[in-house]
Amino acid sequence: MDADVKHLGAAVEAILFAMGESVEKEALARAIGQDVPTTQKIVQYLMDRYQGEEYGLEIIELEDAYQMCTKKQCYGYLINIAAQPKKAALTDVMMETLSIIAYKQPVTKAEIEKIRGVNCDHTVNRLVEYGLVREVGRLEAPGRPILLGTTEEFLRSFGVEGLDGLPAMDPVQVEDLKAEAEEEVQLKLDV
Repeated sequence: MDADVKHLGAAVEAILFAMGESVEKEALARAIGQDVPTTQKIVQYLMDRYQGEEYGLEIIELEDAYQMCTKKQCYGYLINIAAQPKKAALTDVMMETLSIIAYKQPVTKAEIEKIRGVNCDHTVNRLVEYGLVREVGRLEAPGRPILLGTTEEFLRSFGVEGLDGLPAMDPVQVEDLKAEAEEEVQLKLDV
């Protein structure tokens, strides 16, 4: 195959991979600026190349379309990876910290620690790692501490369109939490 066909083959490969579903022959031909017979020759070149055992992919023909798929002999490996959990579950500590950030944002780590009564560095770092929390600015105060807020991923994960979609806190529950926090602070002061 000449260099132009190899270059167009790479373009076809990229298109089929990125689309993830079948692509009509005519649409594929238009995308690479070729006629359908030339496009079919390029796809056949790729199909022949993928026949080798060193490839886990193949291109299949579906009526008037092509699709890039994994080879059947690789399904077991795909099942192994698909069966693994995608994200670790949020612990109670993480949920508590995330709730504080969601309801009080923008909030600093110091404010979170004041409410929780313990260091929250690790927990906040994990929430950032999971894409649920991000830095939203800096507080205009000595040391310019980082202000934290929730992300769009947080909204998607918890099925709310915006922060006003968060459930309202029960005023009685809020008072109970305040009393509990004050009691914990008093116990620490007495020790």
